[in-house]
Amino acid sequence: KRIYCSRNCSSAFGGCFTMTEYPYFPLFVNLSGKKILIVGAGSIALRRAETLAPFGAELIVTAPEGRPEMETLAAVWNRRRFQEEDLEGAVLVLAATDDEAVNSLVAELCRERGIPVNSCSDKTQCDFYFPGIARKENLVIGVTASGKDHRLAASAAGQLRKWLSER
Repeated sequence: KRIYCSRNCSSAFGGCFTMTEYPYFPLFVNLSGKKILIVGAGSIALRRAETLAPFGAELIVTAPEGRPEMETLAAVWNRRRFQEEDLEGAVLVLAATDDEAVNSLVAELCRERGIPVNSCSDKTQCDFYFPGIARKENLVIGVTASGKDHRLAASAAGQLRKWLSER
């Protein structure tokens, strides 16, 4: 079902979208003191933890092992495999392991509980996309290509970071 068509009307959004193809809406949320569960402690989990830490979230990591830098970012590091109880009190969850079955289980359990989840291994299991961030003091810019082109979003965020550094 066609919802919007740029051929029939003009819009700043550009392009045609169906119900399942809408671009993702950027939503800025106060994460200060909020529990964010990160399942996994490898390179992807570390990058996301490094992005989240300056926003004051309480980062809880569950992974038997991982990057040592995670020690300084996590409020708690449960050095074991994921357990369903880890979801208690989480307002956001990042499934960032190298095991697709674990990431799928985490996503399924989050959906049952109404907890927004991002799975690094399957964008169809994501309730939100993790944006590229450009930040200078209180100015925060989030960039996403709605899961369609990660390189484009990363490039745009990098250019915005450079632009901000020149100001």
